[in-house]
Amino acid sequence: MKLVVMKFGGTSVGDLDKIANVANIINHEVKKNKLIVVLSAMAGETNKLQNYLDIIKSDNQIENDLVLTSGENVTIGLLSILLKKKRIKSIPLLGWQIPIITDNSHQKAKILNIDTNRIKKYLRKYDVLVIAGFQGISTKGNITSLGRGGSDTSAVALASALNAKRCDIYTDVDGVFTTDPNIEPRAKKINKLTFEEMLEMSSTGAKVLHTRSVELAMKNSLVIQVLSSLKNKKGTLIVDEKKLIEKEIVSGVSYSINESKVTISGIPDKPGISAKIFGLLAEKNINVDMIVQNISQDGISANITFTVPNSEVDKAQIVLKNNEKKIKFKSLNTDENVSKISVIGMGMMSQSGVAQKMFKTLADNSINILAISTSEIKISVLINKKFTNIAVKSLHKAYNLNSKKR
Repeated sequence: MKLVVMKFGGTSVGDLDKIANVANIINHEVKKNKLIVVLSAMAGETNKLQNYLDIIKSDNQIENDLVLTSGENVTIGLLSILLKKKRIKSIPLLGWQIPIITDNSHQKAKILNIDTNRIKKYLRKYDVLVIAGFQGISTKGNITSLGRGGSDTSAVALASALNAKRCDIYTDVDGVFTTDPNIEPRAKKINKLTFEEMLEMSSTGAKVLHTRSVELAMKNSLVIQVLSSLKNKKGTLIVDEKKLIEKEIVSGVSYSINESKVTISGIPDKPGISAKIFGLLAEKNINVDMIVQNISQDGISANITFTVPNSEVDKAQIVLKNNEKKIKFKSLNTDENVSKISVIGMGMMSQSGVAQKMFKTLADNSINILAISTSEIKISVLINKKFTNIAVKSLHKAYNLNSKKR
């Protein structure tokens, strides 16, 4: 029998009834394949645990990860109990029992190795391994967490290491849509996407899959399917570009309202200044995007504008202010009242006019562009946050995504 990895997110295991539904899905699938089932904590549980840590103001990384990863222990235990009631041979396993070895970066740990020999021994004895997502054990022997969305990474890493047939990611939606249906009700489910398109969507605001998991799947050419745990329907397949015969010019429109604009004005216009600024930010693991540099009005100094996640803007300000003498800037301003809008599609590589259509559509709706960044298959713009909905809806219509069957 072939191996399939199934991952169920927090909304899919949100209560006992939903966990029982997951058990029914597994009962159907186990007749066809050996299974590794990766679970998140119940919806909201990790936030609750983080809140406890915030209340007591804990900065103890080892203890924090021990607390944050405890939610998954509950869900895998409950599911395994229900599977055994169905006479399914299963065993619940924590990250350290496998083990999933990570580095020592608590709350952002990266997987270094997975003991596949031990997993294969378990699979000879059991039909279903129920594994806690989001967690591992460091090279120093401490429990680690993989960061938000880490259960996706756990599932894809396991599927890649074991050469699984595919990795099914179960959520509360039917698959990946052309845009957020909450903003545009005419958004369509996409049947197939390339890894590159999904990666761009994930990195520009689409919340269906975690970016790290898509990168890992692309590296290992692992087929991912995103589907609903609540409906018995096929989902969206994430595949290698070579397996996609017809490439859409624009596959989808994504957005992020969790961006902050940072502008450093009056910096010396000389080689090395950008490297110095972004080197300081990189040292603190601050993610930077949409960089724009131009000459100041005095024609002597320069300005740099870039975006960072809202969660990191305060940390970025502290880093820059602490190094004001080293950078020699005149002023530092931040703006959280912005959003990033992106159009994505493999067909952009061979078609012209995509950017012009985007800019004209925004101009027709009196939306000013604050910054622009591009890749081969993506164009992103920064705009005022209040125009987010109208920008998404108008671009979705402009690229005929309202009417196309996907």
